[in-house]
Amino acid sequence: MTAKPGIAIVGAGNLGSALAVSLRRAGYAIESVVAQGRGASLKKAQELAKEVGAVASVGLADESRANVVWLCVPDGEIARAARVLAASGKWTGRFALHSSGALASDELAALRRRGASVASVHPMMTFVRGSRPSLVGVPFAVEGDAAAVRVARRIVDDLGGNAHTIRTKDKAAYHAWGAFASPLFTALLGTSEQVAASAGVPREQARRRVIPILLQTLANYASFGAPGAFSGPIVRGDVNTVKKHLRALARVPPARDVYVALARAALRYLPAKKRSSLARVLVD
Repeated sequence: MTAKPGIAIVGAGNLGSALAVSLRRAGYAIESVVAQGRGASLKKAQELAKEVGAVASVGLADESRANVVWLCVPDGEIARAARVLAASGKWTGRFALHSSGALASDELAALRRRGASVASVHPMMTFVRGSRPSLVGVPFAVEGDAAAVRVARRIVDDLGGNAHTIRTKDKAAYHAWGAFASPLFTALLGTSEQVAASAGVPREQARRRVIPILLQTLANYASFGAPGAFSGPIVRGDVNTVKKHLRALARVPPARDVYVALARAALRYLPAKKRSSLARVLVD
């Protein structure tokens, strides 16, 4: 395929919207934005279609000429959406992609049986309402049929991303890794706000005050890796400070549980002095 293929985006949520905008900027024609139903789903599709110069529709029109159909729907809806799409139009020679990090291309089996070449193409990026992150430099995990993988790799390259192969059996662990990097990291930050509140610092102030240390921590991690970026009482073997932390956190039991779990992980994976003494404190 020498020319850039026309693309239909199924789903106009956070991921689908960011992807459609990035594809348009990369020179791809967004042929249609497909809603799975009327009401709010169709309204979102219409708004996104207007933004990227496409048409909005409920379901993929039989006359659609998009060579690539990219499903950007929640994981639990991918197989069902594929079955619905398979019931209309011709699929031989077309490419169907989905962007689940945990699920493999087999979720698109209904389209594969109709002649489509299928792949999963997952960007390691977070997409939230009100944010349209650039995909330049973003790694994409790709697996599936050879022809679809070739097309996906070319698209990722045009987006400025970096495609890498992932084995089907590794997808769940890969996605769990991503969960640690963003949603669970965000959960940690949310938990830290509760600890700040117990120290008399309101949530909004806590968020502002913590940004400098967060940015420096990420910079240290990028430069030196986890061992070189690790600091604080555990790396120093400061048992008494850890004891004080645990006593203070008794006022916020869920945060105490998180602290203990992460401290135990630190003893296992990161530099630390007085490991045995610290381990005993965390058990007690």
